[in-house]
Amino acid sequence: MNNMKNNIPSDQANEKPAAPAEHYSIHPATQVGLVSLTVSNLDTQIDFYQNTLGFQLHWREANRAALGAGEQDLLVLVEEPGANKFPRVTGLYHFAIVFPDRRELARAVARLFSLRVRNYPTDHIQTKTTYLDDPEGNGIELYAESPEDGVMGIRDGSFFAMRADGTPSDGREPLDVEALFSHLQPDDRLDVPVPPGTRLGHVHLHVREVEEAVAFYHGILGFDVMGVSKSFQAAFVSAGGYHHHIGLNAWQGVGAPHPPAGARGLRFFTVTLPNQAALDEVIARIEKAGIPANQTERGYLIFDPSQNGVLLTLQGQEIRY
Repeated sequence: MNNMKNNIPSDQANEKPAAPAEHYSIHPATQVGLVSLTVSNLDTQIDFYQNTLGFQLHWREANRAALGAGEQDLLVLVEEPGANKFPRVTGLYHFAIVFPDRRELARAVARLFSLRVRNYPTDHIQTKTTYLDDPEGNGIELYAESPEDGVMGIRDGSFFAMRADGTPSDGREPLDVEALFSHLQPDDRLDVPVPPGTRLGHVHLHVREVEEAVAFYHGILGFDVMGVSKSFQAAFVSAGGYHHHIGLNAWQGVGAPHPPAGARGLRFFTVTLPNQAALDEVIARIEKAGIPANQTERGYLIFDPSQNGVLLTLQGQEIRY
């Protein structure tokens, strides 16, 4: 798996695959597992994820490293010195790390505050979150679930949010940080690693066309559509009724090109299936749709129509390449 990006001819990558007509939903226990990024300075990135976010370094081999919460890898970094970041292209908008509870999110946000790292605490009602960038401009969301507070999503083509008491919200209000910090205990340290159970909650992608991306992730892979907004050029898809495992937007411009070779940013993210039968079902649909796939010992690497890499694999599979 030495060439995990830009290995599909451009004429194939630009084709719009035809989605199978029959209804199909991907296995409800499907999750997103990890994100792999091309970086230009591995040491700087490892330092940030360890010392600013509290990730643990799971392994490092030559120009590659993986980090997480001590269990499955959540982030795989591959260094390509001289790699550049390009504007107005498809790729990663952000990847989202979900914490086990508000206390652990509070610890993470307090850590950012103590280090004077710029971040943007936001109340999405059904989640409490903050946003920031790593040193190379990769977007990150840190969040905890809070469904007891209400809901947020896309309904009838528009974003909506409603609190549990029935009052409306725009879903993007400043987070009450003081209330969040009330979950901390007096002896909670800020310099400890993120806890076991911290995982990748979702990925949000820049795509060239939202409708085309939905046809791929829903019509072929089988993620359920949780909402589409033509006016906002955005959509959410998920497995098992989750609010979203994959966000899609065309905010870089409809028809935005994919990054050229040598770009920093997303290499691929994993979609993890709970068993071989579930994985085989998705692979059969990919083959039926005529989508090129690179079979490896770790899974099947495919690219969406915007050439965002997706590695289909089994849950618990180590991704070391």
